Amino acid sequence: MHQQKRQPELVEGNLPVFVFPTELIFYADDQSTHKQVLTLYNPYEFALKFKVLCTTPNKYVVVDAAGAVKPQCCVDIVIRHRDVRSCHYGVIDKFRLQVSEQSQRKALGRKEVIATLLPSAKEQQKEEEEKRIKEHLTESVFFEQSCQPGKSSLGYVRSCPQPQTTKTTQQQTNVKKEKKQLQFHILNKLENRAVSSGPSLLTVFLGVVCIAALMLPTLGDMESLVPLYLHLSVNQKLVAAYILGLITMAILRT
Repeated sequence: MHQQKRQPELVEGNLPVFVFPTELIFYADDQSTHKQVLTLYNPYEFALKFKVLCTTPNKYVVVDAAGAVKPQCCVDIVIRHRDVRSCHYGVIDKFRLQVSEQSQRKALGRKEVIATLLPSAKEQQKEEEEKRIKEHLTESVFFEQSCQPGKSSLGYVRSCPQPQTTKTTQQQTNVKKEKKQLQFHILNKLENRAVSSGPSLLTVFLGVVCIAALMLPTLGDMESLVPLYLHLSVNQKLVAAYILGLITMAILRT
């Protein structure tokens, strides 16, 4: 006798739902982003019904808000933003996709997708670029500090472990590449700001910090009255002078 394959019992709400993307971002100044597409995947061996719900349905138009997905297939769900106003900037809305078997009404699984309206795509890109520049600066300073010998809180001298020769050469190459990338990003950023509105507060602040860093005593000067934790290494001062030179070039080009 042939044994029939039994379909596993599906528990309500426990079926994983595969949707891409999981976040929708609309930009008010870019009409091409006012239309987004959600892709619902069905990797299972049985067909699924789906239904799209929204917390604010008056702001969106969902094309084919309900339908079916064949086994091991996918379907695209088009979502349009129809109420682009400044009062909706930054407000987070939610879409919920519920799936069920065609022969049943209970929801086997659900997935939430958030949607946000932002004023401008260019401003978002600028903020992300500034965040990346700050991260590069922080990582560079941290690398220099962590690899400089100094005294711990107990008074013992500590130093970084000496890696193998090949690893040291690779690290030096990576540091040079990071410095070149940092130079390119900082110079372009400062030039763009200088051309548009002159030296910004961030540029002036970075210049003051670099000048203050150059005025601090060098690590190893025992005759200075400045506390030991404010003594900078030669590499740190070189980084400060390097950044100060980039700021000066950007200001002089305006």
